[in-house]
Amino acid sequence: MRIFLIAGEASGDQLGGGLMRALRRARPEVAFGGVGGPAMTAAGLTSLFPLDELAVMGFVPVLRRLPQLLRRIDETAAAVTAARPDALVIIDSPDFTHRVARRVRRRLPQLPIIDYVSPTVWAWRSGRARRMRSYIDHVLALLPFEPEAYRRLGGPPCSYVGHPLVEHIADLTPADEDLHRRDRRPPILLVLPGSRQSELDRLMPVFARTLPLLAEQAGAFEAVLPAVPHLKDRIRATIADWPIKPSVISSDAAKCASFRQARAALAASGTVTLELALAGVPMAVAYKVGPVESLLRFVIEAPSIVLPNLILGENIVPEFLQEACTPTALATALARLLREGPERERQSRGFEEVAQRLGEGKGEAPSARAADIILEMITKKQR
Repeated sequence: MRIFLIAGEASGDQLGGGLMRALRRARPEVAFGGVGGPAMTAAGLTSLFPLDELAVMGFVPVLRRLPQLLRRIDETAAAVTAARPDALVIIDSPDFTHRVARRVRRRLPQLPIIDYVSPTVWAWRSGRARRMRSYIDHVLALLPFEPEAYRRLGGPPCSYVGHPLVEHIADLTPADEDLHRRDRRPPILLVLPGSRQSELDRLMPVFARTLPLLAEQAGAFEAVLPAVPHLKDRIRATIADWPIKPSVISSDAAKCASFRQARAALAASGTVTLELALAGVPMAVAYKVGPVESLLRFVIEAPSIVLPNLILGENIVPEFLQEACTPTALATALARLLREGPERERQSRGFEEVAQRLGEGKGEAPSARAADIILEMITKKQR
């Protein structure tokens, strides 16, 4: 059995690595080909080219790299066609992976094509769901509301396999001593400006001015900034002249400990908001994009960009986007979360529900459920 997998950025690489290990546990003889990064390489993949060639965010940067990206799309589709695998699994990064999938479908119309991580068809460009039926056979969803969205929008079959974060929920769940630290003074405030350089460029100046305003409103606090390892030196240089300097940590163990003990968080929108929810940390969410990308707000169909809000169907986490992302607004929201009150209580209750919904079907890891569906599709095709 040979399975071709294509990831487009670091988060997809992590998912791909977990999926490959689950597939190999179920079928030890399986062989892999495709595109991935360190996690997928460690699981046995030899990537067609370095993953960081695809890690481009934003409309203008993509335009600058368009010739190279188009060449890699053609090369990847040709490699799949030549390999003639038993299945193709594309992982997130739809701007790249879906273009490959469409080319492969034309050349190998009988090949099962599985999309691991749904595009945000429920948030904008909902017509994509119906168009996906022509080249995607099954969607493996990370969020519990996505299968219903695909049924409503007329998309391909979609199964909720679970979010990979639930496999690490024990690392995020506070013990008694963590809860005691959460209630002691000075409280720990997590500062989470994102994991991409573009996010840091836009949010760090705002966060720098937010912290002193927060101290004026709420008193002293201990700021902790968990950083991805490849950006920690750049972050330390950036905060050197901040009036209130966070402690920068970069190991996974230190990050998990800080999540278990923090009283509140100032966070960029993204998967980290689910990590905070699972750890029970109330948060204010900030996000800014460039001028061209900001126009997308006029076509966004979702009521929020914050994942816990979308899972609950209720906007319990305040979000501050674009012009609303100001130091004054963020400091005011955080001051309410650092002290006991209705805003903090509302989030704490909501996060218990988020954890319950993400854990639906627990007993089998999300990567194992994803592997089961992929292998079942291959078996049906081979009959």
